[in-house]
Amino acid sequence: MSEYCNTTSYYLPYSYFDFKDELKPSSLLDLAQEAATASADELGFGYADLKPEGYGFIIVNSYCEFRRPVMLGERITMQTWPLPPRRVFFERHYRALVGDEEVAAVASRWCLVDLQSFSLLLPEAMGEVHTRCPYRAEKVVQPPAWKIPHVKDGKEIYRMRVGVSHCDHYLHANNAKYADFFFDCFTMDELRARKIKAFQITYGKQAKPGCELVLVREDTEDGAVCEVRCDGETLTQFRVWFA
Repeated sequence: MSEYCNTTSYYLPYSYFDFKDELKPSSLLDLAQEAATASADELGFGYADLKPEGYGFIIVNSYCEFRRPVMLGERITMQTWPLPPRRVFFERHYRALVGDEEVAAVASRWCLVDLQSFSLLLPEAMGEVHTRCPYRAEKVVQPPAWKIPHVKDGKEIYRMRVGVSHCDHYLHANNAKYADFFFDCFTMDELRARKIKAFQITYGKQAKPGCELVLVREDTEDGAVCEVRCDGETLTQFRVWFA
């Protein structure tokens, strides 16, 4: 019996591409989110399955590696599967293909929460859906670490206010939007001169509509670390590696 894998092909609209006609990092997260949703739905723990129970999955980490840029006109096939949970962490891996070529790899970690109290739940809360889930141990990529170092000597790049268009059904900024927030910390000239090798986001606290966000950046030898802050508190962290 073959191991479980959800495989879905996607048409990529023009809006998924940047000024270089390359797939935007936020678009890769969008595709991963769509693939995760399709997989969770067919395994019985999708949004529609969990909402009546008052449960939901909240993403806590994303790590993405580009093997090469995905260019305008190409189609992507996403493959994804859930790994066996470790305590409160549900890890999921994704392979992005153009034809038979792997062009990107993604790993994400999620937590199952009670949507009223936001307390963390163990996998057993899902009951039979968890016990019969065809978890798969294979990993396509391994982040250097799930934790991102804090910005120590960064500078403020810009400020923004979270709008309704940034938010999803959990009433806070959607995880894919943060990639745009963070890559807006760089100029077109900087991004034109560099190739994105990998990036990572840690989602600490929610950014809700009306929050004024401060984006700070600190350069490193091989890229940069950035943070989203609100009222002096760090909400979300980011790291990028350039080739």
